[in-house]
Amino acid sequence: MIFDHFDGKNVLITGHTGFKGAWLTGWLKKLGANVVGIALDPPSKPSHFVGAQLAHDMTDLRIDIRDRADIEDAILSAQPDFVFHLAAQALVRRSYVDPIETWQTNVLGTLHVLEGLRKLNKPCAAVIITSDKCYDNVEWVWGYRETDAMGGPDPYSASKGAAELAIRSHIKSYFPKISSKVRIASARAGNVIGGGDWAADRIVPDCVRAWSSDKEVELRNPHSTRPWQHVLEPLSGYLSLAIALTQQPELHGEAFNFGPQAQHNHSVLALVQQMARHWDQVRWQDVSEVAQGPYESGLLKLNCDKALHYLHWRAVMNFEDTVRMTAEWYRVYYQQQSQVAATTRLQIDAYTAYAKQQGLAWAT
Repeated sequence: MIFDHFDGKNVLITGHTGFKGAWLTGWLKKLGANVVGIALDPPSKPSHFVGAQLAHDMTDLRIDIRDRADIEDAILSAQPDFVFHLAAQALVRRSYVDPIETWQTNVLGTLHVLEGLRKLNKPCAAVIITSDKCYDNVEWVWGYRETDAMGGPDPYSASKGAAELAIRSHIKSYFPKISSKVRIASARAGNVIGGGDWAADRIVPDCVRAWSSDKEVELRNPHSTRPWQHVLEPLSGYLSLAIALTQQPELHGEAFNFGPQAQHNHSVLALVQQMARHWDQVRWQDVSEVAQGPYESGLLKLNCDKALHYLHWRAVMNFEDTVRMTAEWYRVYYQQQSQVAATTRLQIDAYTAYAKQQGLAWAT
């Protein structure tokens, strides 16, 4: 299995207490990595990071990604073989409330990680995660490619586009293609669902919070479509990309999309209806005609042909299984919290088994 490459290696994760970061932390610990995490306190209560007791058997550091000196010191102290940069202000609606925090975290925070890597004098593969919303979204029906224009109408999207420009500039300026010991690539994914997400203004957390309290969930944009994917899908892509960077120097400086197949775009309403198959006493209301709020895109797709060609990566799960696994995790949380850690491990195993059955290179 290609992921044997992480056994005994030093792996630094920024944003390890967040939704994606907690799942990646659990997976890498399961693979035998020596994990060092850099993050603020868990961004929500409840928290997957806390509930699954992921702080055990790792180095758990509380550092603000906006603190350049502390970030650089932590990177040099960790002497990582791999870096996964996920720390971010990840909410579109929050970016309207505090655009300065969003830009500082998403752009300057990324630059602080890159500066720390610039001082690292050893081989290291770094995957810098941004977002599918880094693209200048004109809502066309075909998927965005990695060479399409960066941009975004809201502070969050614009900050992610700017982060991609900063990554590209830093690589060209300080990490030469041939001789750099540190190899870097950026990864773009979005609309990730799965157990353990309790962020505000996201449809799945909104549903489980409401339904677990026998309340009705309000759908602001029920007909907006998204390339929904389980959280483990892009994480397998990030891990595959990190390994590929150690083996294929020509990938240094490249960007990769990670998402489901194009036909797997589904509306918010379709997602809620699918969730309802795995939950009792569900209710929802379309409030799109009366809901007021900032602009949110209606259509977004990614073209992932590049990841398939260079990494032999593709999404594993269909929409139905993605939603089922997500709902099952939350049911365990609300009915048997002591089993959260075990459920997380079992779902990682199940996902890996799906990939192995389909002959994906990383799982065989």
